[in-house]
Amino acid sequence: MTRVEPATPVDPRAGVTVVGLDAAGAPPHPALAPVLATAGLVVGAARHLAAVPVPAGADTVTLGPLVPALHRLADAVAAGVPAVVLASGDPGLFGIVRRLRAAGLPLRVVPAVSSVAATFASAGLPWDGAAVVTAHGRDLRPALNACRALPLVAVLTAPGASAAELGAGLIGWPRRLLVAEHLGTDAERISEVTPEQAATGTWADPHVVLSRADAASPRASADAVQPRASADAVPDPVTTGGMRVDNQPAAAPAGGWALPEIRYAHRDSMITKSEVRAVVVARLRPRLGRLVWDVGAGSGSVGIECALLGAAVLAVEQDPGAGATIRANATAHTVTVRLVTGRAPEALAGLPEPDAVFVGGGGADVLAAVVARRPERVVLTLAALDRVAPAVGLLRAAGYTVEGSQLSAARLADLPGGSIRLAATNPVVVLTGERQCPT
Repeated sequence: MTRVEPATPVDPRAGVTVVGLDAAGAPPHPALAPVLATAGLVVGAARHLAAVPVPAGADTVTLGPLVPALHRLADAVAAGVPAVVLASGDPGLFGIVRRLRAAGLPLRVVPAVSSVAATFASAGLPWDGAAVVTAHGRDLRPALNACRALPLVAVLTAPGASAAELGAGLIGWPRRLLVAEHLGTDAERISEVTPEQAATGTWADPHVVLSRADAASPRASADAVQPRASADAVPDPVTTGGMRVDNQPAAAPAGGWALPEIRYAHRDSMITKSEVRAVVVARLRPRLGRLVWDVGAGSGSVGIECALLGAAVLAVEQDPGAGATIRANATAHTVTVRLVTGRAPEALAGLPEPDAVFVGGGGADVLAAVVARRPERVVLTLAALDRVAPAVGLLRAAGYTVEGSQLSAARLADLPGGSIRLAATNPVVVLTGERQCPT
């Protein structure tokens, strides 16, 4: 067990002190003056170095590529020379602290207000139930899928992963975006826009985006199911503003998953049984940042349980009556599911690229269309044995490693007189195709 020492004042003789500076140019933390006075090395962006009184005798490194700065800092620590790193806001929130720690440098951190906190403050919104993600220097899709899945998400952006790209990816989801530019300056601007407006806008770099659920928006897609409070709902609570209040933006659902069929509206027992659903959801590996397609969704139970586990979900269903059932089930479980009404494979054209796909209905043409999109994982259930070999062959021909098993369950059932018997459910074959992704 690691023992955490009590907090102590910043020691100006410590190896590396990381100090956050406020974007608005507010007075820096009082700890900055003593550490600067004794610093032999000061590292920061040009604007940060210009904003503080760097001692005349201190060496400076202007940040561009980080590796040379890491070498200089390591040399300073080895030589016993106090060093200061200047950063924006809270350098421990998707900031330079992670890289410095990974380099093994001894750190003290003195944060300022983070850009995320400043954005919520400027917008007059609480943020204790929000998810905070970054698209800075990373693939945009996980951040985008978090916005598709959760009712309140703050996104740190970057050129090429800005409000424009986020807006373009959120068209079809009922969301409103708050874009915060020039935070803390005289030019500060908070704009509330639709995804379509964000996609066509020009935004100053850097900026922060807040993605908020917007069931009432007249621009919201008619084919999107949006969270709403329900007296029967067990899942994670959401306030009227779309913010979760349980301090767990993407935790596993309190009510569990692989729920019994009675927890879903369905017609003529057309629903993936709970024993099978448990395996299917495990194979799909839903989590925050991933997009799951539920093709031939039926009651929507598989997609809804993926959404309960944090994934963004697209349900594709050709039957309008089943679509109404999916809407009702998603509302009852307080999750967001975007519904696309149409017949696969044609309905799959133009949909956002999935990370995993469940094929609950359709023939070989649907499976072929799915694998053509190259998701990491494809899971399908088959009741007819004559369809197993062609499906395995199709997946393997597309470069997927295939695993499969037959699931047979027998449930307890009461007999007259207090006896108990086992009632068998129909056996189902579950196939999982996994594509090896480059590391």
